[in-house]
Amino acid sequence: MGRMLLEAMLGLAREQHPHEVVLLLRGRTKGDTVRVEDFLVPPLAVGGSGFAEFPLHMLPIDFSIVGTAHSHPSGVLRPSVGDLNHFYGRIMILLAHPYTLTKAAAFNARGERLPIEVRD
Repeated sequence: MGRMLLEAMLGLAREQHPHEVVLLLRGRTKGDTVRVEDFLVPPLAVGGSGFAEFPLHMLPIDFSIVGTAHSHPSGVLRPSVGDLNHFYGRIMILLAHPYTLTKAAAFNARGERLPIEVRD
């Protein structure tokens, strides 16, 4: 993932704080590797204090969506049970307050942390 892309996601999280923000991640997969290349705000996404959601039936047909990202205003950098129960795609990226590069992490559907490679 490019540094500018991750910084843009963190910037959106900062702007919406203390409300959560949710994003769809676009990219490619090759084996177990997921490359995130872009993101978009889901249609009719709503974020509030302690939640961010979007109606799944409103998602565009887009086979490049590889997962989601959302913020954790609490600063907790691990997925909640609710996060895992609503997992969508191959990866989930969490953006935790104070929304710096060190407060972003990727997870799989089992809640296991995945390495993130940030390129300049």
